[in-house]
Amino acid sequence: MEIRSLGRTGLKVTNLCLGTMTFGNQADKKASFEILDKAYETGVNFIDTADVYPIGRQSHAVDGATESIIGEWLQGRRDKLVLATKCFGAMGPGPNEKGLSRKHIFTAVEDSLRRFKTDYLDLYQAHQYDKDTPMEETLRALDDLIQQGKVRYIGISNWRAWQVAKANGIAERKNYARIVSVQPRYNLLFRMIEDDLVPMALDEGIEGCRYAANLRIHSGIGK
Repeated sequence: MEIRSLGRTGLKVTNLCLGTMTFGNQADKKASFEILDKAYETGVNFIDTADVYPIGRQSHAVDGATESIIGEWLQGRRDKLVLATKCFGAMGPGPNEKGLSRKHIFTAVEDSLRRFKTDYLDLYQAHQYDKDTPMEETLRALDDLIQQGKVRYIGISNWRAWQVAKANGIAERKNYARIVSVQPRYNLLFRMIEDDLVPMALDEGIEGCRYAANLRIHSGIGK
């Protein structure tokens, strides 16, 4: 298993990250534990999830089920693993139970920490872009979580290149923590990130687009 730095940080992660969005629905707890065990035994040290998982849930009653399963399995292994999760999605019917407002981020991170049975997250990510919340409010909240020791690094998922660039521009001016990783949707039918997000991430040393860049270079895709 290859070990590398996460972007320009000193955090060391395996080149493979275990995604867990089916844990608690398509994969029950037994199957989820077996998957986690196998990944751990083969050297994977990087686990990614989100508070709204499992995907395909039918009600808010199962919100956070994936994090709870991982939290139960994680005991005794926490310091050996890099744990990443996300917030943004609706965790209830109320207007403040979703998005990237300071209120929701602070509530979401405390709930995730409780489900994981840990006191810190290695990587905390904004799951979507929130057009209804000022970006500076979101970045200040995330930076405060780092200052409090509850989060080590921050990343994003499903943002456009200009949004990431704007966020890191604000972070530089305000001396907030920078975005160190991106997690975009990418497959042979959905390749829009090749035009802007990949070049931006590579230039800025933001983790998450190396695979896309290498695929394009070595396979001839997009030439």
